[in-house]
Amino acid sequence: MYKRIIDLSCCAQESCFLWGPRQTGKSTLLKMRFPGARYYDLLLSDVYRRFMSNPDLLREEILAADRASSSPPAGPIIIDEVQKVPDLLDEVHWLIENRQRRFILCGSSVRKLRRKHANLLGGRASRLELHPLVFPEIPDFSLGQALNRGLLPRHYRHANPRRLIHAYVGDYLKEEIAAEALTRNIPAFSRFLEVAALSNGEIINFHNIAAECGVSAPTVRSYFEILVDTLIGRFLPAFVKRAKRRLIGAPKFFLFDVGVAAQLAHRGEVAPESELFGKALEHFIYMELSAHSSYSGLLYPLAYWRTASQFEVDFILGDREIAVEVKATALATDRHLKGLRAFKEEYPHKRYILVTRDAAPRRTADGIDILPWRVFLERLWDNKIVR
Repeated sequence: MYKRIIDLSCCAQESCFLWGPRQTGKSTLLKMRFPGARYYDLLLSDVYRRFMSNPDLLREEILAADRASSSPPAGPIIIDEVQKVPDLLDEVHWLIENRQRRFILCGSSVRKLRRKHANLLGGRASRLELHPLVFPEIPDFSLGQALNRGLLPRHYRHANPRRLIHAYVGDYLKEEIAAEALTRNIPAFSRFLEVAALSNGEIINFHNIAAECGVSAPTVRSYFEILVDTLIGRFLPAFVKRAKRRLIGAPKFFLFDVGVAAQLAHRGEVAPESELFGKALEHFIYMELSAHSSYSGLLYPLAYWRTASQFEVDFILGDREIAVEVKATALATDRHLKGLRAFKEEYPHKRYILVTRDAAPRRTADGIDILPWRVFLERLWDNKIVR
């Protein structure tokens, strides 16, 4: 059992949405943190059928339970996979407004709710997101294990996770997410997932991907929107503020988990010193930064920076406050610092960090911190990188 670090204290005072991709551990977390809560699991077919036919049953059952109770209810009501029955949110809204009940509404896709114009409670519920496992949640963390298995709890701890990841990709991504696309062209969507994985961490060209998948560029854009809405991936925008150099403005795209990305792209084992290791390490650091931005409550934006002359920095944190470059090298040299130094010329007096596999931290004469990946993550989660 992993000790998750997401702060759910707001759920003790107000209603909240808890979103996250499938198998990140949302249900396990809620049952552990709120053991006495009234719990509705819409993955259970009988529960789903009851509320799909009569969403008003939720109100009737809760009011009946309140009348039968000798003391006012204290804990939240949890509805798991709430997106499966969007009409329940009208009942939830009424109970919040008229009976001051608190809800934790858990799900893996906001897309169905938006598509059916469901009641998203108009700001009456906070929005939280559970990410895959992160560095401080895993005792005896193994980088090789993380890069090869991914950070979904079942996958990371399993001795032979390939079959699990294969099932996740086949049963969930290629079928359930395809159903979100409202498309009968399942082969094209499956091909798109593979091409998106091969493009993971790269600048996205919608027309090129469309040509590879045999569909139109607008269709590819809609497919990417589905991945974002179902929390399977997210865009990393380009940082384009006040620059002297001509910049690239197209976004990059990252899938939500390094292990799932590897399976979709049909990649083999990620070994140190390989090109795949460098790409996987960059993806992993992106996952950690995204989770830290969310969990810390700092909510700092992430972007990348690239010039037309090919200078690049992997991650810009905040409004150019911190520049982070990731290199898999075990001994950083001047050639690994070119992107950071080009960024430093444009935006002086900021902080510049190179994350590597170096044995110990050091600082260059011009003020660039070279940090081993483990030291970087320890400082990140101690809030010593971003404050």
